Amino acid sequence: MFDRLEDTVNRYEDINAELANPDVVNDQAKFRKLMKEQANLTPIISAYTEYKTNKQNVEDSLAILDEESDEELKDLAKEELAESKARIAELENELKILLLPKDPNDDKDIIMEIRAGAGGEEAALFAAELFRMYTHYVESKGWKVEVLSGDETGIGGLKEIEFMVKGQGAYSIMKYESGVHRVQRVPVTESNGRIQTSTASVACMPEAEEVDIQINEKDIRIDVMRASGNGGQCVNTTDSAVRLTHYPTGIVIYSQTEKSQIQNKEKAFALLRAKLYDIETQKAHDAEADARRSQIGTGDRAEKIRTYNFPQGRVTDHRIGLTLYKLDKIMDGDIQEIIDACIAADQAAKLAKMGE
Repeated sequence: MFDRLEDTVNRYEDINAELANPDVVNDQAKFRKLMKEQANLTPIISAYTEYKTNKQNVEDSLAILDEESDEELKDLAKEELAESKARIAELENELKILLLPKDPNDDKDIIMEIRAGAGGEEAALFAAELFRMYTHYVESKGWKVEVLSGDETGIGGLKEIEFMVKGQGAYSIMKYESGVHRVQRVPVTESNGRIQTSTASVACMPEAEEVDIQINEKDIRIDVMRASGNGGQCVNTTDSAVRLTHYPTGIVIYSQTEKSQIQNKEKAFALLRAKLYDIETQKAHDAEADARRSQIGTGDRAEKIRTYNFPQGRVTDHRIGLTLYKLDKIMDGDIQEIIDACIAADQAAKLAKMGE
């Protein structure tokens, strides 16, 4: 580990030297790339610098205990020694985590897709509640939500909705939400008061740039049409809606949330790129079965990851065995505790894998 840390220090110094070079400053693409790399390395450098400071404190304290006769100084040295040793142990663990291989998508914005599953209208209502939960959570972090497309039901449910989340490190946090979410409660549509189990699937996909996914124009059919449903006179009387059909995969994207055809087309292509990129990512994961087993969850869209039990006010994440009895707060967007637990469990699993 310490060889890697010294290499990281050398790379950090090289980056600082390059950033001071006027030629690099004038090359904006290279400058931005170096600034991003510097930002990624800074937490490692800070932790390693503190680690070395505490190692030196240990040596100095031991020297005082060996050489000094003044009891007051020796007591201070003992206190300093204990504190530095404790901090060294903490920093060693922090550095191991900081040196874990980083997902190249972690810094990206994301596109999320929620689809009603088993349970008919109740599943659609649950999908709408999940969207509300994520919207509140995203807003609490100061991020932004932008709806790309949606299909509503008559009583306020959502058959499906696709939306973009823009925020620093959004994918690194939200990727743990992918999977099947299950709800257990008495539906509003149930007259006999029986508890029903319904599901909704959540997919969290990193936003893909054009450099990530190249789309051949010959593989795409673009149709424009008038938007349907509510949206005002302009939306419903102009050919603003856009439908993309991707022949190789059969993926169909429909976007009508904007008044402008150009904006709807941009959103549709952003969603298509994300889906194609997600397909490629899943293929890569399938080829790395061992790596997937070391992660929290398999990334499989069919994996049941969480149950929301309304009669008991309970939420259980099955991947990490976490149960919380604050369902109302969670449905209102208070999901940070669950996400933090997933991140910690994921890091622990990866550290254990590295230690094998």
